Amino acid sequence: MKIVLVRIHHHSLQLVPPLGLGYISAYLNQHGIETIIVDGLHDCLNNEEILAIIKKETPDAVGIGCLTAEYNVVINLSNLIKKTGIKVIIGGIHSTALPYSTLIDSKADFVICGEGEIAFTKLALNNFVNNNIKGIYSLENLKSENDILEYAEQTDNLDIFPFPSWEKFPPDTYNKRPAGLIYKKMPIGYIMTSRGCAYSCTFCSGLYAKKKVRFRSIENVVSEIKELVNKYGVKEIKFIDDNLAFKKEHIMKLCNALTENDIKIPWGCTSGLRANCLDEEIIAAMKKAGCYYFNLGIESVNDKILSAVNKQQTTEQVSKIIDLAYKYDIICGGFFIFGLPEETKKDIKDSVDFAVKSKLSLAIFSILDIFPGSQLWKDANYKFDRNNIEDSFAQPRYLLGKVSKKDLVIAQRRALLSFYLRPRVFFRLLRFIKKEPVMSFFERLFKKVKIN
Repeated sequence: MKIVLVRIHHHSLQLVPPLGLGYISAYLNQHGIETIIVDGLHDCLNNEEILAIIKKETPDAVGIGCLTAEYNVVINLSNLIKKTGIKVIIGGIHSTALPYSTLIDSKADFVICGEGEIAFTKLALNNFVNNNIKGIYSLENLKSENDILEYAEQTDNLDIFPFPSWEKFPPDTYNKRPAGLIYKKMPIGYIMTSRGCAYSCTFCSGLYAKKKVRFRSIENVVSEIKELVNKYGVKEIKFIDDNLAFKKEHIMKLCNALTENDIKIPWGCTSGLRANCLDEEIIAAMKKAGCYYFNLGIESVNDKILSAVNKQQTTEQVSKIIDLAYKYDIICGGFFIFGLPEETKKDIKDSVDFAVKSKLSLAIFSILDIFPGSQLWKDANYKFDRNNIEDSFAQPRYLLGKVSKKDLVIAQRRALLSFYLRPRVFFRLLRFIKKEPVMSFFERLFKKVKIN
């Protein structure tokens, strides 16, 4: 049996290996199923070019990952593939949130709701006959978007999964637009040491997380790092966990293991760590183990707004961690969201002023995007519109605060200019920001956004 796994080509400021497909590929391989990964984003392939590769490989089935912003491209590709008679399985966060409409629009044979490794493998081993496999849905067993879903089987023992199929997307071929925009050395290895998030921020879908974090063993993580370094020549690691520091014991063991194993390569955390999960002991250990940057999920500096979106952290905690990062000479970035519920122009100005006056070295100012499956989505009774999914985080779609769509766009650009056009920030980042990420940044800054 042969399966082709596809990531479509879609405009993206970052280019990182498709770890999700890599894990599914490796698990299928472990069970005797041949896989081929087609990374349309990396190879700049349009759907016709991807289809030509699929036809040449003559697989038994094609699996496609789908984020909401990619929906229309995925739907088009699925329909093209179905005309050839090849089975199509769509997975990812969007099909998990809206499986019925995904099946209708794509004409796919199945969608997977939840993590893909176990469910996809069971489906393939059963010759694509769904005998009540958890998380697998078709139009035979799903009749509306309101049906109660059972998510795909998960395991608490993440060590059962082999490392992603790195041989199918070597790290040294992903040298443009790295996650986080900054880096010290190439090539970069991307690693997840855990899955899930125990928090319930209303702007996050959290569909896979189930308010639970599952961890790989530190021995398993270190083994993958060694393989990336020794076999693939990786010279930097970026951890992409939802929150690497969620469990103090885990992050401390990781830092100690890196030091004890004499793994002397720089590393950082691209996702937004939570300030309430960090302290000086953790930051000191991270620095000693080679960490040179991390990001914080700040969102807003109005504690009432943070409480309203169930962020469960305070501005005081954020300020403390930013100062500690500066003390240990760690680059600290901050993620802010404009357009949160009840937010005013003054609240936005306060966030920008905070960022400018703080010791942050990086700041990302995004416009709220309402994700399918999130609590905000449910509260607003938001209806998915496939004609209004472009420019995620830059295109206002639904107003929950007290700022107009036009003013949100203006505020975002002013914030970026206010923060980055300062000598202190410019010279601090000069060592780490290279030409390609800078071009991506300015492309985002000056791109015209349509206001609906």
